[in-house]
Amino acid sequence: MTISVYIPTHNRVDLLASAVKSVLGQQFTDLELIVVDDASTDGTASFLESITRDDKRVRSLRNDSPRGAPGARNRAILEATGEFITGLDDDDAFEPQRLGALHDCWSSYARHKLPVSCLYAQDIILSGGKELFVTKKKGTVEVADLVEANHIGNQVFAPTAVFREAGLFNEKLPAWQDFEFFLRIVKQFGPARLLDMALYRFDVTPSRNRISTKQDKVRAAYDLVSKLHFHDNAKARQQLMLQVFSSFYGIRPTPKDFVRFAALGFWPRGWATLSKRMLWS
Repeated sequence: MTISVYIPTHNRVDLLASAVKSVLGQQFTDLELIVVDDASTDGTASFLESITRDDKRVRSLRNDSPRGAPGARNRAILEATGEFITGLDDDDAFEPQRLGALHDCWSSYARHKLPVSCLYAQDIILSGGKELFVTKKKGTVEVADLVEANHIGNQVFAPTAVFREAGLFNEKLPAWQDFEFFLRIVKQFGPARLLDMALYRFDVTPSRNRISTKQDKVRAAYDLVSKLHFHDNAKARQQLMLQVFSSFYGIRPTPKDFVRFAALGFWPRGWATLSKRMLWS
């Protein structure tokens, strides 16, 4: 098996069906799909039973009690048999050429002996069933770039050994699990590189209640990530703090945030940015 794809899911069988269809409809067919049912109580189990019966490339795992998306992903990563691996959220979808294009891109880097830890691609951003825009991500992402912003997104493609050796997803983080995992991959294995094609359909419909929009969890994730990776780098901690108040989350800084920011050092441009974000509507 060449590529493993994992999907964690919990009580969203209708959305899951579309995600699964997008994987099984890939032009690249040498794949396995591992769906981890994180203790769903809707019709997910019956749906997966039917799919695994009809397509032998699909494997279904079930958690008897919820572990959350990071725990579900980790279980799939440890069970995967593919040389390469990537993920898909149960409310998103792949474009039909995604896996083949990523595999070919990786092979090209390998032939030319160019350093790369993982690959990522452009996303098609949707809301309410409508395409809003296509992302314009950076061509190469290193640690310094990730401190500035999550320029990768929410899914990467890499050898399965990279996922395992980087330590899997941190199940203790309340948010930023993807971001923190990418930090570890890039720190350990080198730069992440862009395949400049729009290959992932990323749904940001508000009613789907992505964890990244919950203010307390994002703030707590910042505290944990900054301590884990940048406890001795005050400037990096300031840059990370600005991510908390990006337009993606819609979180405004409070007076207490300004005090914490100032305590990390004098950075006029960062202070100006923080002030502007306090005024966002």
